[in-house]
Amino acid sequence: MIDIQALHKFYGKHQILQNLNLNCEKGKVYGIVGENGAGKTTLFKCIAGLESYEGNIQSEIVPLKDHLGFLQTDLFFFPKITGKEYIQLLCNARNISLGNFDEKNIFDLPLEEYAINYSTGMKKKLALTAILLQQNEVFILDEPFNGVDIQSNMMITEIIHRLKKAGKTLLISSHIFSTLRDTCDEIHLLQKGTFSKKVLPTEYDLLEAEMKDTIIGNKIDFLGLG
Repeated sequence: MIDIQALHKFYGKHQILQNLNLNCEKGKVYGIVGENGAGKTTLFKCIAGLESYEGNIQSEIVPLKDHLGFLQTDLFFFPKITGKEYIQLLCNARNISLGNFDEKNIFDLPLEEYAINYSTGMKKKLALTAILLQQNEVFILDEPFNGVDIQSNMMITEIIHRLKKAGKTLLISSHIFSTLRDTCDEIHLLQKGTFSKKVLPTEYDLLEAEMKDTIIGNKIDFLGLG
């Protein structure tokens, strides 16, 4: 479905991504983990066609960007557009005709209100609803669980399972390891712009333990919390 080969990305002289290779198949969920600044969002923007890059990103769907739904961490909404109008705008871009809005409003959002006035979590749920209704074949979800309530987290997890069952291809980043454990077929660890490890479900516990040891170590001891 998506084949990434020798992907490099520079901002000026600063290299963000270095020789990334990844093959993503239909009906599978790929988790991308790494510290802030590791290059996760930059990678997603390259796949989505929002950033230039060196290397190759190939797909059997051409052009990929016309069949890809990208849930970004930093969402933009026009000042005077309602939630309903935002969904309609994104669906018009895919020539998707919508029927009853109310039954599709699974997160119970105030669709007649201006989206810019939504909370962070509501904005994320609005953007997710819109790309789902676009009927995309590929979904990139950058921190989909961050900033939303526990009920919505449960809903998003089930949505990912349904998309996988429908044969869609998904790439997900999350700082909440349990959400990746519940959804991903494999997890790739991105460190300093390159993939350092590919992990299958049987090794998730080991990866989580290694990440905790690397990130936490004995740092908290210095706070003297007891």
